[in-house]
Amino acid sequence: MSSPASQIRLLLVEDVPQVAQYVRGLLDAQQSIKLVDVVADGGRVASQVQQLRPDVVIVDWLLQGRTKARRVVELVREVGPGIPLVVLTVPQSPVEPNAAAGIAGVLAMPFSGFELVNVINAAHQKASSVETAGRSSVVAVYAPKGGVGRTTLAFNLAVALASQGRKTCLVDACFQFGDLRSLLKVPADAPSILDLPTDRIGEADLADVLWRDPSRIDILLAPSRVELAEMISARDVEKVLSLLRRVYEAVVIDLPATLGDVTLAILDAADTILEIVTYDSTTLRNTQAVSDAFRAIGYAAAKLRYVLMRADSAGGIKAEDLARVLGRAPEHSIVSDGPLVVQANNEGVPFVLANPDAQVSRDVVAVAAAILKAPALAAVRR
Repeated sequence: MSSPASQIRLLLVEDVPQVAQYVRGLLDAQQSIKLVDVVADGGRVASQVQQLRPDVVIVDWLLQGRTKARRVVELVREVGPGIPLVVLTVPQSPVEPNAAAGIAGVLAMPFSGFELVNVINAAHQKASSVETAGRSSVVAVYAPKGGVGRTTLAFNLAVALASQGRKTCLVDACFQFGDLRSLLKVPADAPSILDLPTDRIGEADLADVLWRDPSRIDILLAPSRVELAEMISARDVEKVLSLLRRVYEAVVIDLPATLGDVTLAILDAADTILEIVTYDSTTLRNTQAVSDAFRAIGYAAAKLRYVLMRADSAGGIKAEDLARVLGRAPEHSIVSDGPLVVQANNEGVPFVLANPDAQVSRDVVAVAAAILKAPALAAVRR
């Protein structure tokens, strides 16, 4: 089983070194909350919130300097609407939680690690329940067998989403072989996920490493060498996805067939898993095995959507036999078009743009349209 889908990213605004060190020490004993920075000057809070995009901000109500705590609360609300803020205070200076004023929680010193974590979790969970409808959508494209068109679908699906006006990022999570590097003929020295900081990751860091594709999508590439994949951990991926959710309306992830810790962390974080199936006995056998694993993990049935690739090439397997293996009919079907798809892949261009009138292109656009109707992504444009 993978680690939690994402850590809570915490920004602490504290000008007393002893208090900052005390909070840091309490958080060192757990893994669900990541302290991304400590800011001593309230005047720097706005820029740090924009850069680091924390999930929760804690501010000392007795903050000294030119920018006082009340102004810090206002700044957080201005530059990071929806980010919950927790106030640190002392019994002699009581503060009450006030959602209207932007104060989601209060901690009176001294406090324990248990109290600290509980208040942060409560503030984050409440904010998450309010903002769920407005967050971006993460779509993991997965197949339990190679050679079924997974990378091609992920690329064209991302382009189709971007063509609908959604700010889209495509992530190559095939970290060993970097399938998108090959498909798009990316130079070997192009930056990859490994070029991101291992601790604090900000929007500016993303901008420095993303590959800008002519098809109007941003791509986070896999490393250029096989052995470098071992340097990427599940926690690294969780932190990156947490930031991508805040920056992009849609995130499409191309996954390998193996179900290791990193792949499972991505599947946990995804809103939708698009699993590719074909009229192939090996693929169906692997699909059945993976379905058993997904049920054991506890994935909701609604999280998984099947995409039948090469839907017009049954190969002797009946549609009802496929539905029996899956437990239902596939939600999406995409026909084969070898000449168009192969030529587009060889040229490193999306076939949905090369020939938008082709049936295979219309099928992929239909998948994108279904994703756009999902509550989380549809609400972004509300």
